[in-house]
Amino acid sequence: MSIEKAVGLGLVGNELSKQITGSSDVSVGRSVVATGCGAAVGAVASGSIVVAGGLVGIAAAPVVVPLTASVALVSLVCSLFD
Repeated sequence: MSIEKAVGLGLVGNELSKQITGSSDVSVGRSVVATGCGAAVGAVASGSIVVAGGLVGIAAAPVVVPLTASVALVSLVCSLFD
């Protein structure tokens, strides 16, 4: 996982939250949506959605969790200062 990847994906999560809520205003609701979108984007980018059913998902957990959490955190922070 790289910091650049987490920041880039976090920005994508923030932009998705703007499209879902239809607003770019700072609010608790949009921050929650941004965090969820960031976590989803991070999970998809790390491959945990594809491999979660098998033993590969267990082996990938040390990489998946930090990426997903960091992308969600970046999305949250971006939504607070947008």
